[in-house]
Amino acid sequence: MFQEGQVILFTPFYFKNGDKSKDKFFIVLKNIDDKVIIASLPTSVNKIPSFIKESHGCINHDDRCFNCYLFEAARPVCSNGFAFKLHTHIYGNEVEDYELSILNSVYGIEGIDFVLIGTLLEEEYKNLLACLKNSNSVKRKIKKYI
Repeated sequence: MFQEGQVILFTPFYFKNGDKSKDKFFIVLKNIDDKVIIASLPTSVNKIPSFIKESHGCINHDDRCFNCYLFEAARPVCSNGFAFKLHTHIYGNEVEDYELSILNSVYGIEGIDFVLIGTLLEEEYKNLLACLKNSNSVKRKIKKYI
C-alpha cells in the first residue's frame, strides 16, 4: 500500500489537526524510503477565484499565491477508469507529509479502514507533480521531496 500515484479512500480519515474524521480520498504523491508519504487530500470544495478559468489540470497564479490541480467531474483519471463524481481539487498549500508507520498502524485493514480506488494515469500523475513543483504556494520541504 501507499504506492506513488495511488488513489485511496479512507473510511474514515483521521485528520492531523484533530478535525472530525470522515470518509476522505487520499492521493499518494511520493513515498520516501517507506518512511514518509507525501500526499494530498483532494476536496470538492471550490476555492478557485472567480476571475480564473476552471479547466482540468494545473491552475497556477503565483502573483496570487494560488495553486490548484483540478480533476473534472466524470473524467477518468485512473488506469482502471475511475473518475471523481464531482469536480475535485488539490490545493498546493494543503499537500502534507505523513509518517508511514502511523498510517500503517491506523489504517491496517484493506476493505475496512480503506479502499484502494486505483492508480492515476501516468500522464495525470506527471502533470500533477509538475503543477505542484512549479508553484510558489507549495511548502519548500514538500517541493524538495517531489
